[in-house]
Amino acid sequence: MYNKQLVSCIIIFFNAEKFFEEAIESVFAQTYDNWELLLVDDGSTDSSTTIARTYAEQYPEKVKYLEHEGHQNLGMSATRNLGIRNAKGEYIAFLDADDVWLPEKLERKVAILNSHPEVAMVCGSVQFWYSWTGNPDDFQRDIVDELSNIPSNTPLPSPEFLILLLQRKVIIQTPSCILVRRDKIERVGGFEETFRGELQVTEDQVFNAKICLEAPVIVVREFFERYRQHPDSCCSTAKSSGRFKVRVIYLKWLEKYLLDLGIKDAKLWKTLRRELLPYNHPRLHGLLSIYRSLIKQVEGLVIFVGRQTLPFPIRHWLWTKWKGNMLK
Repeated sequence: MYNKQLVSCIIIFFNAEKFFEEAIESVFAQTYDNWELLLVDDGSTDSSTTIARTYAEQYPEKVKYLEHEGHQNLGMSATRNLGIRNAKGEYIAFLDADDVWLPEKLERKVAILNSHPEVAMVCGSVQFWYSWTGNPDDFQRDIVDELSNIPSNTPLPSPEFLILLLQRKVIIQTPSCILVRRDKIERVGGFEETFRGELQVTEDQVFNAKICLEAPVIVVREFFERYRQHPDSCCSTAKSSGRFKVRVIYLKWLEKYLLDLGIKDAKLWKTLRRELLPYNHPRLHGLLSIYRSLIKQVEGLVIFVGRQTLPFPIRHWLWTKWKGNMLK
């Protein structure tokens, strides 16, 4: 144990009694044994406060209960930062109070960070977990986002990973799937506490952007986390109430953050400006959308006519010269 890095596992919670104990027990079930668990209360009014205090009393050498002064509700980012300030570990892992880890999560991801000292964070696939309900129909709904288009177990340099995030070619589905070096978190100032209320749906995106601008990131395709799908989750609530429109606020924040850091990477700026185009220039974006739609229609017509009228050798030649196997 003494040769192992201490991992600080942080579970923030607010009225999480329904799934809270299952999340906690998944930490206790880890095959990696050198961890501490920080249960950070964001002003709960249900029995989850009692659950957290009970664990802290029963396992004082492993579990610590934390809360804001006066048992205030200050939002997810401020609550994560409270946990980070009290963490003793070299590595930090976050677990949402309605998710669970598989037993090998810490062991496997700690080994990756140990093998790549230049890397700030390891993240990966998660299982979208519907079958927790026990309903036979939900067992068929479980799915893993395999991230097959991303190099696995290979450090992705800054800002390459951020570009992939902006393009939505990769999505870090939940903070429950990341393991981060504490010194990197401290260097970037932790989570942005202004992202609360309806903006907290993007608080993890802001954090991920800060980390992957600091140092390389590794993505693994194996999943070690079950991301519980239920209507009361933060993301479900945000989606149903239309709060995903706050993306522009995240993009504007990122624009200012890059300027403040003096980031000049041309590809990153080009990608960010493309993502901001619908918000900064909605009419131009609308015209470009119409243009792209017309181009696709013309392409479809050309393909249809070609298949109906052109001999195969000519179609094959066009295929090799123009659009790959579209005309095959």
